[in-house]
Amino acid sequence: MRDALRGRGAHADLAEITDDDGPPYAARYIARAALEIRRLAPPSPVVLAARGAAGPLLPQIGAAQRAAHRPVAAYLIADSLLPQHGSHSRAELRAAQLGDGAADPGAAGAERERPPGFYTEALPMAADWPDAPCGYLLTGGGPAACARLAGLRGWPVLDRSDAGAPGSGADAALAAGLLDLLAML
Repeated sequence: MRDALRGRGAHADLAEITDDDGPPYAARYIARAALEIRRLAPPSPVVLAARGAAGPLLPQIGAAQRAAHRPVAAYLIADSLLPQHGSHSRAELRAAQLGDGAADPGAAGAERERPPGFYTEALPMAADWPDAPCGYLLTGGGPAACARLAGLRGWPVLDRSDAGAPGSGADAALAAGLLDLLAML
């Protein structure tokens, strides 16, 4: 993904967080993301993008960036549940945004298998979010209901559902979609 974005002229780095396999899952992810972003030292202001299970954590990742004096220019969410105010678990977000019994949006993509506690822990939320423009990218692996909800929030939504599901060699299409979405903000 990083190479596809860089090939289109974007300064891009990819923070891959794989050590959030123990509780508290969300707090581990947010802390590791903050450390990775610091290590990568992106130019300010940063554009934060998340896909899959990371989407609902963008508010806290953004809050960590602001605390580190790195302003956030925009948030891009691809194929993910949306952040929602309150202490909702991923399971509650899934039920509220996709309906009871709906499959997890990341299940069809490159998300790894998670223990049940991952879906039931309360997610932290930043009280003043969103503090920057937000946009939603829908690809072939994403939940169309979340794209509709993003549109109802007044966010730009880019439907690239013909680009294919994550992991199907669609990095170039995903990169193009993210950059096109950023241009819409």
